[in-house]
Amino acid sequence: MRQDELSLETYKQARKFLQIANRAVKRAQEENRKKGIPNVYDFNGHLYYELPNGELTKEDPYPLSKETDSKEEKC
Repeated sequence: MRQDELSLETYKQARKFLQIANRAVKRAQEENRKKGIPNVYDFNGHLYYELPNGELTKEDPYPLSKETDSKEEKC
């Protein structure tokens, strides 16, 4: 076997880890939707926000106000 090839056992373990991770992500996404928290995705370096109603937008639903920014700079 070449060094760059994965053994069948390693492949099976990696697949199991991927399944666990995918389930965890789906649960977190659903929990966010129930709580009204947008899910954030990065596609090709661009952020997209999935709002609880299912709409996708590039606009940050929680932008920092200029007042908040100026207070943080003074601290």
